[in-house]
Amino acid sequence: MIRPTRNGFTLIEVLIVLTLIVVLASVGLASYTNSVQRAREAVLKEDLFRMNDAIDQFYADKNKYPQSLQDLVSEGYMREVPKDPMTNSAETWTTEPAPTTPTDTTAEPGIYRVRSGAEGQSFDGSNYTDW
Repeated sequence: MIRPTRNGFTLIEVLIVLTLIVVLASVGLASYTNSVQRAREAVLKEDLFRMNDAIDQFYADKNKYPQSLQDLVSEGYMREVPKDPMTNSAETWTTEPAPTTPTDTTAEPGIYRVRSGAEGQSFDGSNYTDW
């Protein structure tokens, strides 16, 4: 007796394969999304460190704080004000004014520290505005 040959897949086999593809794609997409967010957070931390370091260097050289972030660019401490990777804008940085001293009333106020203006929380649970 000759067996008939099978030409193709059954509906159940196709559905199982499609289900496996969907599950694997979902896991991959979640991992990709998390890695993109973690990369943006790493860039944000690095940008904040570099800008605050430039402010410290400006103060060490000139014995005063810069009046704006653009002063750091015009004086050559930074090439440009970076974009906040969370808001994708260079205009959303928030600045803290330099502390005033009661003994020196002639000191010009300036920028003491830069923080992100982005809303939301990082993977570790801290707010971006607290970095």
